[in-house]
Amino acid sequence: METFDNNTDEAPSDSKLLKRPLLAVDKPVDSNSKENKNIEERSSFDGLREQFQNLLFGGVSIDVGALGFPPPGGPDSEEGKKKSRGGSTTGEKEEQFRSVREKIRSFNQKPKQIRDYLQRFVIKQDEAKKVLSVAICDHYNHVRRCLDHPEELGKDYSKPNILLLGPTGVGKTYLIRNIAKLLGVPFIKADATKFSETGYVGNDVEDLVRDLVRAADGNADLAQYGIIFIDEIDKIASSPELGKDVSGRGVQVNLLKLMEDTDVNLVAPHDIAAQMNLMMSFGGRRRKKETINTRYILFIVSGAFDKLNEIIRRRIDATTIGFGRPGKNEYEECLSQVATEDLIKFGLESEFVGRLPVRVACESLKKEDLAEILRASEGSILRQYEQDFEGYGIKMHVNDEAINEVAALAAKEKTGARGLMTVLEALFRDFKFHLPSTDLRELMITPRTIADPRKALEEMLRAEILGEIQTDF
Repeated sequence: METFDNNTDEAPSDSKLLKRPLLAVDKPVDSNSKENKNIEERSSFDGLREQFQNLLFGGVSIDVGALGFPPPGGPDSEEGKKKSRGGSTTGEKEEQFRSVREKIRSFNQKPKQIRDYLQRFVIKQDEAKKVLSVAICDHYNHVRRCLDHPEELGKDYSKPNILLLGPTGVGKTYLIRNIAKLLGVPFIKADATKFSETGYVGNDVEDLVRDLVRAADGNADLAQYGIIFIDEIDKIASSPELGKDVSGRGVQVNLLKLMEDTDVNLVAPHDIAAQMNLMMSFGGRRRKKETINTRYILFIVSGAFDKLNEIIRRRIDATTIGFGRPGKNEYEECLSQVATEDLIKFGLESEFVGRLPVRVACESLKKEDLAEILRASEGSILRQYEQDFEGYGIKMHVNDEAINEVAALAAKEKTGARGLMTVLEALFRDFKFHLPSTDLRELMITPRTIADPRKALEEMLRAEILGEIQTDF
């Protein structure tokens, strides 16, 4: 057997490392020999660390513990049950998994129930709520059947992956986030643009699945029933004007593999630290690679598809004369009539489009819709600002006329519901800075405040200094 002197500066070659056994405990020995006793001592946790250090690093002192060695005594010992990185003990994770698994096994939601739940948070988008509710119920009813009847696993299953179309700020992400919260399944959101930067080098799209496992606190069994939401999917469309788009097409090809039924390694090939941690698990013996199957992971993608309406209009104009054609400014009306050929002409691969059988367009938000969001939505950004002032002991009141004014200003931003925060932040910035240092305990917001917030603030501060009581600004 070749040996390696740790006192020399020469590191072992790759061929020597391959020929050399990984650990002394793997060498067959006589159970009664003295050598066997030495091997047993070296099979302890500290012995494994020392061997690994000598083998790979030539005796150089490193913090091998940082590589995530399993604790002494194994995962079932008291030390092995200490809190993990996410803050949960092993028992708590198992209990969480059993709870979610039982929730899925007993899934009995009806589409109308899911729609009614979404109504509490998202204003408008009635068609999107209906389509999403049906697709979610279909998918998790199938998952429930497979859990109850394992023989269903072998049958063909067409997963209802979803494509959401519509302008920014209309509630696409908010819809999916609230669905995941209702179901109690792991959920992650990612932008497709970060994958277009690397193209199809490295299969980086698989990191989506690994992120889902992390969102499930490392529980792959729980993550396999989760939801992956990918925004800005239109940004990876291949541009016909630019010829072959290697980056966009490559990302689509990699994504369509994930969206059907494939196994993904939980440890990324390019993650050296994780690979070393995997190698050292269970006493240094290589174990079978851990994977997660994407069969029951629901994929939902969305995008604004700015130029898609022009493609749809040309198709409709070529086949329709007179009645039935959408108006030139009816952006969402065009999107509601999207067909597979339109998406392919836009630059999406036919195989990729085929993995998205459920398609629905979201509507643009008008001034009235934005005002209703402020008044009725449980997730209204106005509640956040009220809580901000409450933190300083100030009670804020906003009357209906002021809400209408804020909605009108937000509509001019043309960023949907996101425009509400833009307007409110500019409105309340100085109020948040000055009022906490005063004795003022009530803040009334009226159209006058919206029209000239600086003047309204000056009047409040002057009245507070003079000890006057003024509430209407």
